[in-house]
Amino acid sequence: MVNPVVLTAALMVVAGVAVAGTGGDTFDSVWVTLTDWMQGTLGRILIGLMILTGIGAGVLRQSLMPFVTGVGGGVGLYAAPDVIESIMTATVPVMNGLNSALQHLPVAL
Repeated sequence: MVNPVVLTAALMVVAGVAVAGTGGDTFDSVWVTLTDWMQGTLGRILIGLMILTGIGAGVLRQSLMPFVTGVGGGVGLYAAPDVIESIMTATVPVMNGLNSALQHLPVAL
């Protein structure tokens, strides 16, 4: 029978080796391709089709909301790569010491 403490320690040592998503550029070409598709000619075609579909649905339903949904979806499709890039590469400024961090609190100390 294996001692649970030894088994836990062994798993903790092995877990340090099994780290995923810490860098590498394996999928960079896929991201560049998807970004080019969304913001290139294919993306503009899809956006145009979304708007035309919204216009058609709006005429059938006698409402502007399908058109607005088509325009919103098109804008979202075109802006998605930039939004994802800004979220994934966001940095938080480092504050120098606790005193500096306390100065930004909205309460009086």
